[in-house]
Amino acid sequence: MKKGFLLLLVVLTISCSGDDFVKQDNVESKIVVEGWIEEGDFAQVFLSSSIPVTNVIDSANVLNHVIRSAKITISDGQTSEVLRVKNDKDRIPPFVYFGSTLKGEAGKEYSLKIEYLNRIVEAKTTIPKSVTLKSAAYVKKNPADTTGYVFVKFDDPVAEKNYYQVATKIDGKEAIFVPAFYGNLDDRNFQEASVSMQVNRGVLLFPRAKFTPYFADGDVIFVKLRTQNKDALDFWNSWQNEIVNSKNPIYPSNTSLKSNIKGGIGIWAGYGHSTLIVKTPSKK
Repeated sequence: MKKGFLLLLVVLTISCSGDDFVKQDNVESKIVVEGWIEEGDFAQVFLSSSIPVTNVIDSANVLNHVIRSAKITISDGQTSEVLRVKNDKDRIPPFVYFGSTLKGEAGKEYSLKIEYLNRIVEAKTTIPKSVTLKSAAYVKKNPADTTGYVFVKFDDPVAEKNYYQVATKIDGKEAIFVPAFYGNLDDRNFQEASVSMQVNRGVLLFPRAKFTPYFADGDVIFVKLRTQNKDALDFWNSWQNEIVNSKNPIYPSNTSLKSNIKGGIGIWAGYGHSTLIVKTPSKK
């Protein structure tokens, strides 16, 4: 089975109880949100309650903390939509709230409202203009190697302030785009408008095989360049720091992730995007 992931649920672990939100050690469980809306696409949201640090964090325990019965409403200020929930066996956890009416548009603001039990969780985001990914190529250090990296090129608009995220998805192996390691970018750090960079594979939780930062011969790789807002950049940078500091994303060193969620924790992000497909050489 393909395995997706809920990044936040396993990273945002605090000493608390499960879905019923009963206090334990005077600390109350929080609603964890991972949601986004891309230009030209519909919203997707994953919901869970945070997991106690004393609990074993595995795919089975993740299922015990998934929230499946919330009411989630998104709005662009003129049109509103209540998201539906479906079972997606290709992901862990296998439940996603999804839209089918309100499609993302660059420049618009989108509000998120979650109603669950006696709680209301809210957030807002905007979708930045997309920036075109000019090229993406699979490169090996030596011709005899069976693994390599992806290199991408794009032009950063000089007159605009932009924040980026590079994400990848390997066809048949990953059900969702995984943020590349060190793939969150602030254009203030660019030396010139023409950007060329190496893309390292991001961490997939509960993988079937040992993680490596490389891509391999035989992979068909979808490479996505996202434009994002500062709050999303801050969140993903803090999430990455958790991995670097703890050296294990399932057991983070602390819970100091940035968040734009009012009444909960996590991220509600709007993304512009441009995607290319990279086909690597067939396995010998």
